[in-house]
Amino acid sequence: MNLLFIGDVVGLPGRRAIADQLPGLRQRLKLDLIVANAENIADGAGITRKTANELFAAGVDVLSNGNHAWDKKEALEYITTEPRLLRPHNYPEGTPGTGWHVATTHAGVKVGILNLMGNVYMHPTLACPFAAADRVLAAKPDDVKIVLVDLHAEVTSEKMAMGWYLDGRVSTMVGTHTHVPTADERILPRGTGYITDVGMTGCYDSVIGMDTQKSLKRFVHKLPERFEVAEGLGTLCGVLLDINEHNGLCRSITRLRVSEAVADTSIKVA
Repeated sequence: MNLLFIGDVVGLPGRRAIADQLPGLRQRLKLDLIVANAENIADGAGITRKTANELFAAGVDVLSNGNHAWDKKEALEYITTEPRLLRPHNYPEGTPGTGWHVATTHAGVKVGILNLMGNVYMHPTLACPFAAADRVLAAKPDDVKIVLVDLHAEVTSEKMAMGWYLDGRVSTMVGTHTHVPTADERILPRGTGYITDVGMTGCYDSVIGMDTQKSLKRFVHKLPERFEVAEGLGTLCGVLLDINEHNGLCRSITRLRVSEAVADTSIKVA
């Protein structure tokens, strides 16, 4: 089966790139399931019902999350009513929502999506993501062969460690959060697809999706400046995954990058 994971969607340019490109991609690439990290979809930080519904309407099936999960307060209530919206599963017990969801494709194939958040240099610091993964996989129904893990984490080493830890136990382990796509996609020895960071879906004429001049003021002059989402054309970044639906292992993982500025025929597959 073909699964597309889309990296951190940042503000209006990211949402617009998905609305512009995703319907064509679904048809052309024969996509069975689409997952996107959505923690930055509302003004660059957080999630609202309106912005989430835009992505669902464009064809995204499941939304994963990260450290900006609660930046928009309405997300605390919304997540309890929308099972397709996840939050890191290693939040404390009693936190609204869940980080584990089983989706079913049109062909009837069940896919488990697990959302975790790293510990190193992240705020807040949550429970151990490795232990959280163990608990979910131990309780996973036998008929769920395919599992996608989104580890939202700052440091490359923590994401790499998770990839090796889960190798052969999940279909794919993708990293999110840094908004910069890495070029290390591979199939690990026991069959798990891996990439350290999928990258950002948003305006790349920016500093990780934020207005360049405002970001420079913070870095160069050390002055407080409110981050604002950069205006400009959006680029969709993701990874295309070919998964064996019988044993759940990854056959291939391919980086995908396409801008709303060009036609579908210019899709770049790295």
